[in-house]
Amino acid sequence: MRPDKRTEEQVDFLSAYRARPVSSGYTNSTITPMHCPKAEAPAADARGNITSHQARPTLASQLYNAKEPMTLFELQARLGHRSPESTQHYAKISPNTLTKAYEDAGYFARNVRTIEVLVDRDTVASGAAAAGEPWQHYDLGHGYCTYAFFEQCQHRMACARCDFHSPKDSTRAQLLEAKGNLQKMAVSIPLAEDEQAALTDGQTAIDELLGRLADTPTPAGPTPRQITTPDTAQLLPIVGVRQGTATQA
Repeated sequence: MRPDKRTEEQVDFLSAYRARPVSSGYTNSTITPMHCPKAEAPAADARGNITSHQARPTLASQLYNAKEPMTLFELQARLGHRSPESTQHYAKISPNTLTKAYEDAGYFARNVRTIEVLVDRDTVASGAAAAGEPWQHYDLGHGYCTYAFFEQCQHRMACARCDFHSPKDSTRAQLLEAKGNLQKMAVSIPLAEDEQAALTDGQTAIDELLGRLADTPTPAGPTPRQITTPDTAQLLPIVGVRQGTATQA
């Protein structure tokens, strides 16, 4: 055993002769090629011949992607690098770590929601949809919206109840729900900043959203002020997407 040059710990050398470490050149040119066939391992990979130095980036990447990962600066100290730029060359982030980091960032939880849509397959099959008959019915909780471009509607978060809206207690909505050949789907909707705020920041943000939309024309033409939409409009019960599962927002 001899002290490690970086940590000064007593360590065993992988290859030694008469208590003296074998040079890396001899290890890589003679010893490693001799051991590879015995270990049934290839003598070369995509980066070239297998050398003792290749263990460093492998170890660095494993420590960087561990359950309790080492930081870049901790790896720098461990590997004995003078600058973190050298360590970055060794530590490669794994696809699993990258995926987890993306999920933890919560982009979809904050910025994207889904809404359930009833698709009237009979209307599509009969050709009535091509003639203008509604075939997509967006579930707003208090009713259904038949506007074909609902994702682009500025009133999607707080329906102004224009002519495209059917209350759930109406005859039209009840006839829709009684149909047998309905397909339930989900549509993802990216939210604007004020829509996100309306979901998370309470009544003040909701009032600001409604105030901004008060004089914005609905898909049917009239503005919410002209329709006399109630001041306490019910927000769209959008379903939140979290890690592939749907939860009520």
